[in-house]
Parts: sequence; C-alpha cells; structure tokens
Amino acid sequence: MRSFACLLLFSLLFFSFAADTPPRRPPNVVLILADDLGYGDLGSYGAYGYATPHLDRMAAEGLRLTHYYAAQAVCSASRAGLLTGCYPNRVGIWGALSPSNKNGLNPDEQTIAELLKAKGYATGIFGKWHLGHHREFLPLQHGFDEYVGLPYSNDMWPVEYDGQPVTEATKYRQKLQYPPLPLISGNDKTGELGTLADQNRLTTLLTERAVDFIKRHRREPFFLYLPHPMPHVPLGVSEKFAAKSAQGKYGDVMEELDWSVGQILEILKQLKLDDNTLVIFTSDNGPWMNYGNHAGSNGGLREGKGSCWEGGLRVPFIARWPGRIPAGAVSSAMASALDVLPTLAELCQTEKPARRIDGVSLAPLLRGEASAQPRESFYFYYNENNLKAVRRGPWKLVLPHLSRTYAGLPGQDGFPGTVSERDSVRLALYDLRRDPGERFDVQAQHPDVVAQLQQLAEQARADLGDNLTQRQGANRRAAGVASAP
Repeated sequence: MRSFACLLLFSLLFFSFAADTPPRRPPNVVLILADDLGYGDLGSYGAYGYATPHLDRMAAEGLRLTHYYAAQAVCSASRAGLLTGCYPNRVGIWGALSPSNKNGLNPDEQTIAELLKAKGYATGIFGKWHLGHHREFLPLQHGFDEYVGLPYSNDMWPVEYDGQPVTEATKYRQKLQYPPLPLISGNDKTGELGTLADQNRLTTLLTERAVDFIKRHRREPFFLYLPHPMPHVPLGVSEKFAAKSAQGKYGDVMEELDWSVGQILEILKQLKLDDNTLVIFTSDNGPWMNYGNHAGSNGGLREGKGSCWEGGLRVPFIARWPGRIPAGAVSSAMASALDVLPTLAELCQTEKPARRIDGVSLAPLLRGEASAQPRESFYFYYNENNLKAVRRGPWKLVLPHLSRTYAGLPGQDGFPGTVSERDSVRLALYDLRRDPGERFDVQAQHPDVVAQLQQLAEQARADLGDNLTQRQGANRRAAGVASAP
C-alpha cells in the first residue's frame, strides 16, 4: 500500500512538472547566401591566398556537402528555386530579372519565409532579393517581416567598370538602360548607390542589420535570410579588409564575408542561441569567370556561372547545428537548393506548400546518416526553359545545346574579358565519380546508362517542358506580372 502511495505521489509530481515545462522552442534558422561564389572559394573547399576561418570552423563543427547544386546557374532563377523548393522554370522564373522586367515571383507561390511565419517565426531578409523589384513582388509580400537591401544585382546601374558615370560616349553605354541602384527598406526606396565607394559598405551594413535582427528576436523563433550582394562584381570591401589578402580585392571581399559569418556565430553564442540555431551557408551559382582576378574559383570543375557544366551549379554548402549535426561530417550525396525548403519544413515542423514542389528533405544527411541518398536525380535547366543536362547517381548526360564558355582571355581589375554564349555542345555522358571536370565522354562504354538518362530527360520535358525540343510541359506555373508600371 505504501509503495502504491509513493508511486501515485511521484506520478502526480512528474505530470505537474511536465505541465509547467514549456514545450521546446522551434529551432532558429539562419540562411546565408553568397553571390557568384565558386566551388573552390572557401578554405574547406581548397581556397588559398586568403583565409576563411569562420566558415572553416562551421565546416569543422557541422556538415559539408560536396555535390550540392544551385537551382540554376544565374541569380533570379537560383533564388526562386531556393525559396520555393521548385525548379525555377516551374514557377515561371528564369535568367536574371532586370529593372525593365515587369514580372516577379508569383504571390501564389509559398516561400520558406511564409511557411515559417505561419509557424510563429519572425522573418527578416537583409541583402539582395532579385525576384521582382515592383512593390507586389518585394519580400514583405512574400512572408518577410523586415527587409533592407538591393532589389536586384549590384552591377545593374549606370556606372562604368572604372567607376565613372555612363554616357553615350562610354564603351559600355548599354548600362544607360539602368536607373540608379536603389537601397530598399521595407517596401520603400531609402537611398541610392551611385559610386564604387558606396558598394564598399554593403557587407558591413547588412551584417549589422542581421545582428540587430537576432538581438531583437532572441526570445522567439526567427528565420534570418542574409543574401549578400558579394562577391558579385563590382566588388566592394570596407576599409577594415581592403588590401589585406594575398589574392587582392577578391580575397579581401571573401575575408569580409567570412567576418560577417563570424559576427552571426558570435551573437548566437553570446545570446545562448547557438545550440538551437541551424546556420546554412551556400552560394547562388558558380563564379563569373570572365572577370579574371575579380572572379572566384570553380575548384577545378568545368566552366562557371551561366553554364550547365559542373562549375556553373555545383557550389559549397555548409550546415552547422551543434548537438544536432555531427561535427566534421562530409557527404558526397547529391543535393540541391530545391531541398532547403522541405528540409526546413521538416526540422521546424511546419507544413510544406500546398502546390507541388521539387525538393526533398535533407534531414537524414543533417542527422549524419552516412548511407542517406535523399535526392536521386537533378535537371539542369538554363534560360527560357532549356533542358541542357540530367543527372542520376554519379552519371550526368549532357544534351545537345549552345553553351556559355569562358575559354577566352579573362578580364582584370573589374573589367570583363572574353565570353561566348555559342559553344556548340554535343551529347555526352560523364561519370562524376571519376571525372568531375567533365573531360571524358563515356557514352560508348555505357549505352544502357545513356538510354536510362534519356528517359529521365523525357520525364523532365513532359513535366516542365523544354524549348530546345519545343516541348511545353504539363506542370509549369506562371510568374507574377506587375499590375502597375
């Protein structure tokens, strides 16, 4: 009888304590996106000539992926894929939207910010948006509570490569089509960037805003999206990092971006949020290689930004979450930017979008499951719905198309060099386990693999279409169109 009474008392005390214990707070999420940063641009991916100690520490304390793809090899499309979990052409976005474009991300699409906001998250973006500059397409209309940054790329302005204003007599007078580069806060323009010196303050400004956001929302779950305009040309770097690295201005910019990551990690530690915050760092596409010493490194992969070769889409990906992601993990499993949204939906226990998406959850990889292979295949599209390659497992089938190539002489000191958009590419099969540089066509040795990947290409065409073969696709959706000029 006494034992029963003791057991009853213990049970009452336990359930009373459990009722008073608040539920575990959902994890915070920090998503940091660099612009035009290549596969070989971080210390943990082989960079040299400058140091990235904070990003290297992230890799040492978390997970590094070696076969992670941007959604597409260009700015707007890549960001559309990241934020919606869809192939960009599924949601009607391709290329890089310019100030003359009337379209943007359709309000009917659900972004990461909208999903997490519905879960009670505070949401903020500080940096480059590039999914439509008209008011109805800006971040506050896509689930973000706060926004400070640029509506499109930092080279879309009427300024020459030497920093002088563009005139009719200027060599690159096509830049006259661009208005002054606006700085947006919320839904409103609050300033302009008119000189190269103005670009020097961007990384510090956006980092300070991001740190302030974390401080103000430390008592509630938050989603911080920090899409840096750098290291996209024109390069801008503050005085505290200028002329410091052995690799010149590009190295200086990279060291300041690394400093920015360090600031985020430090404030999380100071506020004791470290163990409940997932921090992700990646890039929107590969390096813009015709800018020479102002461009990044593809790490030995083929070509760069604007192409469907590995150097165009394969970029670094590092995820850190102490106690949840095993330290020092490295995975060669295929993954993509499309997978970030469903991964966060699972980890933050929120619903996925009602509309069809293309991403898969990478949570098994983040948990350290060595055998996990959540993504089986990937479609390489570029510009106006052109299917240029497909991958399944280690095999990549490159389809006939015209490609960008950086085979000419690169530029120097901020000026562009030679680039061609008309390199004729033939059908070829590559084994990325043995040939990441895509040099050796092995289709004659593996006709069965070619046939399987041709079927995969047909599935893509039936689903999303393909302008190269004049296929419409059954499941594409439209971008939004501005209601006013």
